[in-house]
Amino acid sequence: MVPPLITLEEHFFSAAVGSTLDDKYVEQFKAIAGLEDQLKDLGDLRLSYMEKGKVSLQVISHGPGTLSAQQCHDANDQLATAVQKNKERFAGFAVLAMSDPDAAASELERTVIQHGFVGALIDCHVNGRYYDGDGYDVFWKMAEKLDVPIYIHPSWPSEDMAPRFTGNFTGGASRSLSASGWGWHNEVALHTLRLYAAGIFDKCPKLKIILGHFGEMIPFMLDRITKLSVRWGDQQRKWKTVWDENIWITTSGVWSLDPLRCILGNTKIDHILYSVDYPFEKNENGLKWIEELEASGLVTKEQLDMIAYKNSENLLRVKAPR
Repeated sequence: MVPPLITLEEHFFSAAVGSTLDDKYVEQFKAIAGLEDQLKDLGDLRLSYMEKGKVSLQVISHGPGTLSAQQCHDANDQLATAVQKNKERFAGFAVLAMSDPDAAASELERTVIQHGFVGALIDCHVNGRYYDGDGYDVFWKMAEKLDVPIYIHPSWPSEDMAPRFTGNFTGGASRSLSASGWGWHNEVALHTLRLYAAGIFDKCPKLKIILGHFGEMIPFMLDRITKLSVRWGDQQRKWKTVWDENIWITTSGVWSLDPLRCILGNTKIDHILYSVDYPFEKNENGLKWIEELEASGLVTKEQLDMIAYKNSENLLRVKAPR
């Protein structure tokens, strides 16, 4: 029997942004029928696709792209209205203008307190700018104060990143390598390690970070990172301590048991969360993966329930309808 399922890397595009997908990269998603309609919908269509994958509760977040502070405000209000209409089935992650850390901190506070959002999902850079500088302390400290997680999500490469993904291959290969085919995951992993190297987890020891796509390649390199990160400065907390205490990872869009075999050996079971990456991935594919995991014997029934919904309930203080 499939347990309740909570998913938390599930996207929409708000009326505030106008067009949805970046024109340079839209070809990667041409095969997804009805994608634009699914991205724009926050009601019955979304619920119908949730039913196909037996998703009990979906934590909705804005798709990637640089938004102004006003666009974020409007998008968050649009999402809040949708959540209020379907409180049992929807929850919200805020979208934030990360080019302005003070504005991002203020909007995070507003959405958590006013709208009951359970955290935020942010792009992993703004035009190549990461968030490890001292100017971002105000944002990370606000997230720690509010006790809500920040989901660091891939975003489109900046112009200065593009040359490293070009070569003796097609433009389509270049765009894929720079995005969902490789670059996205590399950038999120690098950003997370930069936060550690910059001492963010010493400044904010209770900070909660979520990484998608089975940890954005970090679990496979975890032992080497643990060994070599002692060279990165005088951080008070060791990398493995931060991994164990401050970072959660989701299954989003990776439908193989092979990564999980690695992760079960080096990541706490209560820090592994089920997710889909809707509508860029099908809820049905996630359901099939859950069923394969249940049949595999890799986890116990209790551990399956933890991955499926209990860990998310504990982290986000939500409740999956039974």
